[in-house]
Amino acid sequence: KYLVHVKLSPISTVVDFWMKQLIDLEISNNGLIALQLQTTLPLIGSLFPHQVPTDDWILAWSNCNHQLSYFHWLPSSTTFNVDAHHYGLYALAFYLFYCLISDWTSRYPFQSYETANNDYWSRINLTTPIDCLHIADNGAINEVRQNGKGPGIQNQLIDASHHESTIFHLHKDDLDLNKNVKQDKVDNSNKADSNDLNLADINPKNRSNNTDNIIYFGHPYGDFHSCEEVAFSKILNFWNPKVIHIAIVVGGYGASRDVITLVKSVLFYRNQPLHFHFITDPSAQRVLSKVFLSWQLPQVDASFYNIESIKKEIAWIPNRHYSGVYGLMKLILITILPNSLNKVMVLDTDLTFNANIAGLWHYFRYITGDMVLGLVENQSNWYLGKLWKNYTPWPALGRGFNTGVILIKLSKLRQKKWNYIWKSVTEKQLKVFPFTTLADQDIINAVIKSYPELVYKLPCNWNIQLGDNTLSENCYKKLTNIKIIHWNSPKKIKVNNKHIDYFRNIYQTFIEMDGNLLRRQLIGCEKSVPSLALSAMPDKRDPCYQFKIERFTNHRIHPFFFGYNYYPTDGNDVTLVTQLSIERLQMLDSLAEHWNGPMSIALYLTDRDVPYLRSFVQLSVNLSNRKNIGYHLTYAQGQYYPVNKLRNIALDYVNTAYVFLLDIDFLPSLNAYQNLRNYLLKQDNLNMTALIVPAFETQRYRIAFPKTKVDLIELLEKKEIFTFRYHLYTKAHSPTNYTKWQAINKTYQVKWENDFEPYIVVTKKVARYDERFVGFGWNKVSHIMELHVRGYRFQVLPDLFIIHMPHSPSKDITKFRSSKIYRRCLKRLKDDFKSALIIKFPNSKI
Repeated sequence: KYLVHVKLSPISTVVDFWMKQLIDLEISNNGLIALQLQTTLPLIGSLFPHQVPTDDWILAWSNCNHQLSYFHWLPSSTTFNVDAHHYGLYALAFYLFYCLISDWTSRYPFQSYETANNDYWSRINLTTPIDCLHIADNGAINEVRQNGKGPGIQNQLIDASHHESTIFHLHKDDLDLNKNVKQDKVDNSNKADSNDLNLADINPKNRSNNTDNIIYFGHPYGDFHSCEEVAFSKILNFWNPKVIHIAIVVGGYGASRDVITLVKSVLFYRNQPLHFHFITDPSAQRVLSKVFLSWQLPQVDASFYNIESIKKEIAWIPNRHYSGVYGLMKLILITILPNSLNKVMVLDTDLTFNANIAGLWHYFRYITGDMVLGLVENQSNWYLGKLWKNYTPWPALGRGFNTGVILIKLSKLRQKKWNYIWKSVTEKQLKVFPFTTLADQDIINAVIKSYPELVYKLPCNWNIQLGDNTLSENCYKKLTNIKIIHWNSPKKIKVNNKHIDYFRNIYQTFIEMDGNLLRRQLIGCEKSVPSLALSAMPDKRDPCYQFKIERFTNHRIHPFFFGYNYYPTDGNDVTLVTQLSIERLQMLDSLAEHWNGPMSIALYLTDRDVPYLRSFVQLSVNLSNRKNIGYHLTYAQGQYYPVNKLRNIALDYVNTAYVFLLDIDFLPSLNAYQNLRNYLLKQDNLNMTALIVPAFETQRYRIAFPKTKVDLIELLEKKEIFTFRYHLYTKAHSPTNYTKWQAINKTYQVKWENDFEPYIVVTKKVARYDERFVGFGWNKVSHIMELHVRGYRFQVLPDLFIIHMPHSPSKDITKFRSSKIYRRCLKRLKDDFKSALIIKFPNSKI
């Protein structure tokens, strides 16, 4: 899957070289790599031992951002081996793994600078903070500045908490800060002062004990003798990374659908354990708990907090924002979240990450003193009152702050009696303003106006706001590295913006991204999803291994994708239960036209199919306004269609007393729902009864669908309609006794026979389908057989019918017909299934 070893033959030249992973690189005599090695490898200062430059070859590495960061010359016949006894090479191997997983350097880029012997620098200007500075023998540096205008290294040295990786490796006897000092352009002085790197003002650790002419400065990972050791220890520190806590308010089915895109973008870039805290209503909790349970993401936890019992705390606030009461929930997070949680990152559902979330978590170190909140400034003139005439916004500090992304130090917030502060400010402002327009954002800004010391201003690129009146372009014009995209307009991705295509492409990437790829294990994290016992797994040498292994596939499930708002009013209601792949989606439209009752549908598809599904449903006259159809998305994985698993998924989300078990390629008779309800209303006890709906078929793609049983019999006589599978597999439906059905107008009982597979109406407590049966063959037969041995009676309904509509053959039936191994494996599974039933029900006759 990944390139782990490269060996270049003699006299070979590589012009352009792309790779994902590189652990061992061997370059033979006179080999030449002339251009940049475009890997996912970041460079660490003096990574390799110094070598005399030769013309044999030049190696140029790039970091995870594909920006050239280091040149190093090495001689011919050089092998870099992970087993070499050199810190830098070990560091190389670890860095490769981290960059393979994600853009590691976007989180903590290791920057190292080393001067050559006898080099003299009057000033070093840092564009970004560095981790390690090595000044070689006889080197001299007068001044080190950051961005040419402020203290660079020294500021970090004095307060190491401002930068996690602060160390400077200096040969103290060769460093002369007061030698040939040039004029200071910042303060117009010509001597080293507090803005310059001045060793006289620094008290290095253990300076008197140094024997190797090196000064060590304090570092959170310990004291080190070289930049290579710093890099190596920095990597080792990540073997036990800290958990990032994320709180998200999710209300309703729509928000629970939208938040998945946000979660995908977070997972794509992350390389630390995550703990999501979802503040939800019951419907969102039902959806998201299943999503995360089935997703089985390593090093990801999810907790849920039901808002129903606590929303009264904020329901008294008049609010006209489209988010409703959910838009005020952030105000009471200290009441909702556990007291053991000291800090949390709060995100809106309409965000898309374009960077590692750890980079944002990093800013907690700057929220010090009285600060409790980290926020990005609002990127519109809303709070300046300049959007339109005669409008007075809630008070804010300057342009105000957007609350779509918040860093909160919960422990400090509790100490400051936050609930009293925001309630007091809100009550005061509601005497002036009749309601909030932007929900919690109005109130939090009013609090900050009164208590400006509470806020730390985050960099603007951590919340690029794409509202209708956004000025965010002023941010990302200067900072091309956009971290978070915020779709904070009610129009969402349809908002007007001259760069909207760029932002939509990023959003669409995560919509269509295969969520299975995000199940990767984090390097260095011990916790993982428990694997199945080896004894339960099939033998890989078994010819039926691929067939058997499918039952262990853990499919991702997203229930109620479009929401569901149907509650039965009595105990006689019935839900149509079916399953389909995305290729059969057109049939769903016709089915909805024939059945106006509740439906539970398990839909098998890929992430890439989701936009098509949404578009299809929204444009369908028969589907777009239906609130009684539950769409339960099951994401494709494995080689076979998991037909019985899909049936069980659809059964799991039924809320009526009865279910009508049907395949998607059948259409029920018109008014079937109401007729079936009328029949069930008259029955007393159907717990052990399976009501059979007779099945027919047509070879015509277009027919005048029969309105009544009389019309159907007429079409049978004309041979425009036939009994189902009459010419291919007669015994599958012959026990229904179609001749008797045509002549009778009341329910009648039939006997079970081998290979019988009728379509039935039963109670929702019916036995589930055996999920070992995948693809084509015996999936319904096995279910009907089990109902038989359990003692079910089979009764045929006299007035209802279903008609099979023609379609192209499925991929699995093609496998069945073309593969002897497939048919042999299915036969073995049949025998195993029967044997298990006989053991479980010894008095059964099968």
